Amino acid sequence: MQAFISGFFTSLSLILAIGAQNAFVLKQGIKRENIFIICLICAISDAVLIFAGVFGLGSLVQNFSIIKQIALYGGFLFLLFYSLKSFHTCFLRTLA
Repeated sequence: MQAFISGFFTSLSLILAIGAQNAFVLKQGIKRENIFIICLICAISDAVLIFAGVFGLGSLVQNFSIIKQIALYGGFLFLLFYSLKSFHTCFLRTLA
C-alpha cells in the first residue's frame, strides 16, 4: 500500500505542475488548434519516456558519456530555442 500511495502522489505532482508541455497544450486548447493531434503526440511521448525510464535508459545514459553529453546539450539547445521563441512572441505581442 505504501508503494501505491508513493506512486500516486508522485504521479499527481507531475500532472499538477504546469510545465512547458502542459502550457503548450493549454495554449493550443484555448486557440482550438489541432487539439487531438497535440494531445495524442504528448501522450505517446510521455508513454515512451516512462517506458524508457522503467526499462533502464538512465543506466545506459550513465554508462555511455557520449549519450549523456548529447542529451545534456540537446536538451539545453531545445530549451534555449523554445524560450527565445516564446520571448520573441511575447515581445511582438506587446508592440502590437
